[in-house]
Amino acid sequence: MSTVHTLDEPATTDLGAAIAAAWDGAPAVVYLRGPLGAGKTTLARALLRELGVRGTVRSPTYTLVETYPTPRGAVSHLDLYRIADAGELEFLGLRDLGDGLMLIEWPERGGSALPAADLEVELAHAGAQRSVRLSARTNRGRALLPTA
Repeated sequence: MSTVHTLDEPATTDLGAAIAAAWDGAPAVVYLRGPLGAGKTTLARALLRELGVRGTVRSPTYTLVETYPTPRGAVSHLDLYRIADAGELEFLGLRDLGDGLMLIEWPERGGSALPAADLEVELAHAGAQRSVRLSARTNRGRALLPTA
């Protein structure tokens, strides 16, 4: 586990790119936690850009899930903010998302219906800066931790 303090949006973008660089294409689940405006979607967009996604990268706030093909495998970006009950996840077809990388914003709303996290990224406002805590939960999660 490590904590990083980012001063601005570019540093959050750098963190997303570093996590992407560490992903080898093996199945992995990353939980993105934090309040509104903490940088969860910014980090996800940076990760997708680093993996070669071009064009519009939508926040899945209303669609709930967006899946992007990348040279290393599919990345599914979920935003569960609008989920009222974990039972609603059955209709998302989580089982059909494949064996790529899953980025899950607001995982606490999905409860036990979600796969376990390999890596948890907790973002928070810390005055003028942003606090980021990375917690690897598995060996796969440890492999996703940025070096240096």
